[in-house]
Amino acid sequence: MDKSLDKSRILAEMGLKPVWRLRQPPVSAPHATQDAEAAIEPVAASPVDRAISAAQATSAPVESSPVAATQQRSGIAGLDWDGLASTVSACRACGLCEKRKQAVLGVGDRQADWMFVGEGPGAEEDERGEPFVGQAGKLLDAMLEAASLKRGENVYITNAVKCRPPGNRTPEAIEIATCRPYLERQIELVQPKLLIALGRPAAQILLGRELSIASARRKVHRYAIGDIPVVVTYHPAYLLRTLPDKAKAWEDLCFAMDQIALAG
Repeated sequence: MDKSLDKSRILAEMGLKPVWRLRQPPVSAPHATQDAEAAIEPVAASPVDRAISAAQATSAPVESSPVAATQQRSGIAGLDWDGLASTVSACRACGLCEKRKQAVLGVGDRQADWMFVGEGPGAEEDERGEPFVGQAGKLLDAMLEAASLKRGENVYITNAVKCRPPGNRTPEAIEIATCRPYLERQIELVQPKLLIALGRPAAQILLGRELSIASARRKVHRYAIGDIPVVVTYHPAYLLRTLPDKAKAWEDLCFAMDQIALAG
């Protein structure tokens, strides 16, 4: 099958026309490097860190605050994949554990160049123990295929929180802070060339500051630990509700491919 026609079919199913083509700036061109560096934004104070401070100041109980996770940070930092999976599976550091069926760590190539970070598991993810397996996951897979990527092949997928928030609500800052050491360790183990933040909560935890998706798109940000480039885009679940923004998400993915090409 003609790959270009197949890609056009995939994009048509996503509701995306015409086909955007990947730009190919020369890796060694001075202006390309300067443009990328000019787009980098510094990390500011984290709303998650403020949640930790607030919890400590109000003497919040361990089961509803990130204090326990903060105390365990040094131990989590030394875990291998098996140890991390066991620790996450048994975690009861916040209230999300009360209604989960299982914790959802992540899936994919553990030495991937691409690492996608979403918000948290939904109902199907909670049932099956794998991130992005519902309708939002199908859309993400279609986007990956259109970009010549595939789940499990040079791609790792995870979420900011590992347990399903009740009613699929947005994770709270305290819940994100509790899970943050797990996500940090995943990033350290994978060592990706690029992080893709899917949605506002994922972007805020990776960048350590409040932001809007609209203002953060089409820029190269930095994840402070390891100085890894971060590209921000919409969560696939949002795209299912807001079809016109699918085109913007595809533009973001093309922008991300440019950054991978520059990284070599």
